[in-house]
Amino acid sequence: VDVVESGGGLVQAGGSLRLSCAASGRIESINDMAWYRQAPGKQREVVARINSGGRTHYADSVKGRFTISRDNAKYTVYLEMNSLNAEDTGVYYCNTEIVWESRVAVYWGQGTQVTVSS
Repeated sequence: VDVVESGGGLVQAGGSLRLSCAASGRIESINDMAWYRQAPGKQREVVARINSGGRTHYADSVKGRFTISRDNAKYTVYLEMNSLNAEDTGVYYCNTEIVWESRVAVYWGQGTQVTVSS
């Protein structure tokens, strides 16, 4: 299984970015999909999560600014990020719970850098 993120970059405060994460390989279905981020010197934290039915959960720090969505047919999850600020800077990782032959395994992407300049 490969999990590949894209869409990171440098943006000014108040700007927007859209991250994408696509899974491929031996996949029957995907349960939860999530975005995590890790700022320099800090622990990795969950930003947003979406289950297979579309139910979402957000960290308090991004509520109202970020939107997570998914395309089950494409095994892809998105993160729309608006009103970005310097505290949103970090490496963003995609996390997926992939089902294959009735087993569930968690896969991470390699991460994509998001830098917000103030």
